[in-house]
Amino acid sequence: MERSLSMELVRVTEAAALKSARWMGRGRKNEADDAATTAMRAVFDTIPMRGTVVIGEGEMDEAPMLYIGEKLGTGEGPLVDVAVDPLEGTDIVASGGWNALSVIAIADGGNLLHAPDMYMQKIAVGPEAVGQIDINASVTDNLKAVAKAKNKDIEDIVATVLDRPRHDAIISELREAGARIKLIGDGDVAGAINTAFDTTGVDILFGMGGAPEGVIAAVALKCLGGEIQGKLMPQNDAEIERCNKMGIDVNQVLTMEDLVRGDDAIFAATGVTDGELLKGVQFKGSYGSTHSVVMRAKSGTVRFVEGRHSLRKKPDMVIGN
Repeated sequence: MERSLSMELVRVTEAAALKSARWMGRGRKNEADDAATTAMRAVFDTIPMRGTVVIGEGEMDEAPMLYIGEKLGTGEGPLVDVAVDPLEGTDIVASGGWNALSVIAIADGGNLLHAPDMYMQKIAVGPEAVGQIDINASVTDNLKAVAKAKNKDIEDIVATVLDRPRHDAIISELREAGARIKLIGDGDVAGAINTAFDTTGVDILFGMGGAPEGVIAAVALKCLGGEIQGKLMPQNDAEIERCNKMGIDVNQVLTMEDLVRGDDAIFAATGVTDGELLKGVQFKGSYGSTHSVVMRAKSGTVRFVEGRHSLRKKPDMVIGN
């Protein structure tokens, strides 16, 4: 893939973040998601690539979406798989919370797992703990392994977990082991990425979230030198049948190479609301400011991009009711 695609993708996430940020705290998550999706699709149409959406968003929430199989780009340039979540954290934006992102991940055509929209059990770490985790091991054993790899006491390890009743056992074991916990309301893509940056204070992610988000997080962690493991967790017979049709044993551990093959992948994200890693969109007068990260697995380059956008020259970024 051309390296210029990296900055092209930032334009996409910036547009989605600017549009959806207008809905922050207004309690209308579908409107925020629709705004992000519309903006993202419009900018995609200007990018020189032949993209196919293999992971869309919104099926689980019955929200607006870039649908699986949709063609993106100008129809010229590299053939790529696209995994996209125009607004990772719709509830976060609706309530004005932390860590909402607009995210995109791409890889060479055929290299992203076409993950079904179901739950996935996940464990993720940054570069220092690669090769030390095992999704089939206990929470305590994984904590010990990560603490050893990072030269920390377990009491100094911070685990991030989605705050859901289904994670009560994980949370109890974390507390019993003495680890510190950062509970998050939504947005486990951000939670996984945060494990790879010391400045966030997060060492490991545990828990069950969306499978599509697991693939998006895998692209980011491949770029960052981190690791995620996953297991699909079908909740009914229909979801089990979907796994069977994909040829995936529900007991199979999905490794980084299963989730995103090859060494050429790009990840881009723009903050919609403030988070540990990225600042959210700010509006002042006729300008909007954005904070983004873009990374490429092939080169290992990570760039943070601050943007200042004239809303007078981009009037479509101003949203009414």
